[in-house]
Amino acid sequence: MRVCELFAGVGGFRLALEQSGWDVVWSNQWEPGEKAQWASKCYVRHFGDEGHVNEDIASVNASRVPDHDLLVGGFPCQDYSVATTKALGIHGKKGVLWWDIRRILRAKRPPFLLLENVDRLLRSPSKQRGRDFAVMLRCLDDLGYVVEWRVVNAADYSAPQKRRRLFILGARRGTRLERTLMAESNRHVWLQKTGFFATSCPVVQDLVRPLVPESPHVRLDDDLQRVSDRFRFEFPSAGVMVSREVWTTAVKAQSEPIATLGSVLQHGVGEEFSVAEEDLDAWRYLKGAKAEARKAKNGFRYAYTEGAIPFPDSLDQPARTLMTKEGGTSPSRFKHIIVDPDSGAYRVLTPVECERLNQFPDDWTRGMPTGKRYFCLGNALVVGLVARMGAHLADWVQVEGMLAAASPRPRHRSRHRKRFSSHTSAGVSTFPVQ
Repeated sequence: MRVCELFAGVGGFRLALEQSGWDVVWSNQWEPGEKAQWASKCYVRHFGDEGHVNEDIASVNASRVPDHDLLVGGFPCQDYSVATTKALGIHGKKGVLWWDIRRILRAKRPPFLLLENVDRLLRSPSKQRGRDFAVMLRCLDDLGYVVEWRVVNAADYSAPQKRRRLFILGARRGTRLERTLMAESNRHVWLQKTGFFATSCPVVQDLVRPLVPESPHVRLDDDLQRVSDRFRFEFPSAGVMVSREVWTTAVKAQSEPIATLGSVLQHGVGEEFSVAEEDLDAWRYLKGAKAEARKAKNGFRYAYTEGAIPFPDSLDQPARTLMTKEGGTSPSRFKHIIVDPDSGAYRVLTPVECERLNQFPDDWTRGMPTGKRYFCLGNALVVGLVARMGAHLADWVQVEGMLAAASPRPRHRSRHRKRFSSHTSAGVSTFPVQ
């Protein structure tokens, strides 16, 4: 089961997928404007450099990408508007990474794709709700894929972090998964009970179901340019697209036992993570609710309001979403601040604790500057959540037997292929929960 991994970061997708037998044969990671390329170095340290490309994906010819069965990647949420030229056809806004995904899919046509993004993609841009996601769906239909998506909060499935992310599954026409979806005429049942995400991350099922299959909630225009120019639709948290017809619904997770922020804390943490007593008032102000008059640089006066963020962060609940600027002890609205159970003093989270919140093994990002560790982990996915999905998709693929036609060849075998463990205060927890 061969995987192509785009926007690989520090290797969360690979770490998750290798647990269920997926074999990453090619990967790409490039951080624009960064000379040191720390994420790529971290990736190579764990997995080796065979098949790894540390170049701007826009400069990589699709012919360099080997045949594969699954394309994965966590890509940025950007503006996906399109423009048409007589000479070149339809092109996306310059520099947008979706169009490189589309380019590789067009060239390689893998049976499956699994992409991750922030959930606001479903609502962007603000002036034309849903357009960007509709452009993606329309492109995938044109390439021969049916699509299912779901917004998943990792904390609902026993991860120690509240991290809501959009996952997008594509299945090429002719695959067993696509045929099974087509055979289920009631899309409501698929999204709540029998579909890919409903079976890998279960949801609470409606007590009342429609007796007659619903008509599509929206249909995408045949012309991609018109989708870009005119489309508006509020996409709920779950949905499926078949032949440009879209069925959607809001789902509620069938929650599992929670994992808490307190369960990932280290003991004997050094003074470098302590928060100065004189800074606590600033922390309280930044995290508190506000309703105050402010003045812009141009003299414009306006009313500013924002809600409160917990101070300090609760150790009895999953952590808030990690941010890329988590590091350092200077006052911040968004960084985590806790009362250390050992010392009773205020402190910030350590890099290892952030690794554990994303379900990476301890010291996964060791070797790069501390600030870069926080940055990479703020961009990373929750490994155990993807591991569940990878194992579920592996079941479909192994039954299918529809794999890329490529000759086997000796290659580097990662030492992370086995299941891994993450230490918690309660002992050792093995991920993923299945």
